[in-house]
Amino acid sequence: MNFPVVPVAIAAVVLLVFLYFFPISLWITAIFSGVRVSLFQLVLMRVRKVSPTLIVNSLITATKAGIDVTSNDLETHYLAGGNVPNVIKALISADKANIPLTFKQATAIDLAGRNVFEAVTTSVNPKVINTPNVAAVAQDGIQLIVIARVTVRANIAQLVGGAGEETILARVGEGIVTSIGSSVSHKEVLENPDKISKLVLHKGLDAGTAFEILSIDIADIDIGENIGAKLQTDQASADLKVAEARAEERRAMAVAVEQENRAKTQEARARVVEAEAEIPKAIAEAFRNGNLGVMDYYKMRNVQADTDMRESIANPGGPAKPS
Repeated sequence: MNFPVVPVAIAAVVLLVFLYFFPISLWITAIFSGVRVSLFQLVLMRVRKVSPTLIVNSLITATKAGIDVTSNDLETHYLAGGNVPNVIKALISADKANIPLTFKQATAIDLAGRNVFEAVTTSVNPKVINTPNVAAVAQDGIQLIVIARVTVRANIAQLVGGAGEETILARVGEGIVTSIGSSVSHKEVLENPDKISKLVLHKGLDAGTAFEILSIDIADIDIGENIGAKLQTDQASADLKVAEARAEERRAMAVAVEQENRAKTQEARARVVEAEAEIPKAIAEAFRNGNLGVMDYYKMRNVQADTDMRESIANPGGPAKPS
């Protein structure tokens, strides 16, 4: 006996389409779980491209936990791109831990990009954040490298718009640098590391953040470089270079003055030579005019020779002047 294949296939397709848009089994599950949702609402969810299974399962979970939410609330959050199961888990955890958290707050936190369930968990179980190496210099010039452990608890009211872990770490690092920088000696910090914790906690670094700082514990302190000595060495080297530059400037000025004096001396000698060249002319002129006689000339030469002899006796190593 031949069965009509085409009508059976069409009937199967129609049945699948009907069960897709009319999830009767899911509707029955919701009724037996105490969730009030009509079959028509499930059909409209399919039309709006909302997962009926996700919405109904989340409603069942919330109802069993005593959380008052409606299918419209969950649909709205789903269509806005939120994580519906995560929000339901966060609301249940907050309710069990007596943490005030409304559905509106939870959805706002979820849509802000934060993991609302993790935030509630952190609020119940504080989280420990390790800071990176924070280097600071005490007033005696010794560098200290500090690692701190910051215990934080999520602040539900500040999760939307509040600063995150990066801000906490930055502020704690700033507080560590301030505390070490205000210490007279690095030994003072090594002897009392809790001074850093007290100062940082006193400054209220968690203001405006999504976390509340519970404690700051100094995990490790290492001694770094002697920055003070290094700076002094660099300053001495700079001063030496400045002194060398000034000495070179003075030497150049001295050389310039010496060359100028030599030029003046040579000019004076040239003038002397020029004046001495005029002497024979003056003597000849005196002879012609009868103002100088032969005997007078010889007397003058004798006096000049006597003067040269006295100078040579007084300065035996000096050059003999021509007579």
